[in-house]
Amino acid sequence: MKPSSWLQRLTVFDRKLVLLLAVLVLCSFLLPLRQGMGARVVVTSGGKTIFVADLDREQRIELQGPLGITVLQVADGAARVISSPCPQKICIGMGEARRAGDLLACVPNQIVVRIEGTADDRERGYDLLSR
Repeated sequence: MKPSSWLQRLTVFDRKLVLLLAVLVLCSFLLPLRQGMGARVVVTSGGKTIFVADLDREQRIELQGPLGITVLQVADGAARVISSPCPQKICIGMGEARRAGDLLACVPNQIVVRIEGTADDRERGYDLLSR
């Protein structure tokens, strides 16, 4: 079937639907680019928050999990797992997390690293304004 033959069979509604879907797909690729740089790193283990720090402060943190110690490095506005006792080391291969909403997870060791807030939030100096 030639492309021109099925294009001729499309109704006006079909063409608008195809155009709308194409725009939605394009927007879904551009949306992650709007995320701002993260402000802080939050680490949870077993559903409990075990560590919170600003991303602009360089440090190396040892996090205890069921399998042993997972080492998290915070440097240059990003967090990354640099060593872990898990067997496949997928968490190390995930690379850096620096944007708000980014996640790193060491599932076997039950460690989840989440980037929250934006750099703009850090500059404001307050979490909530109320009257």
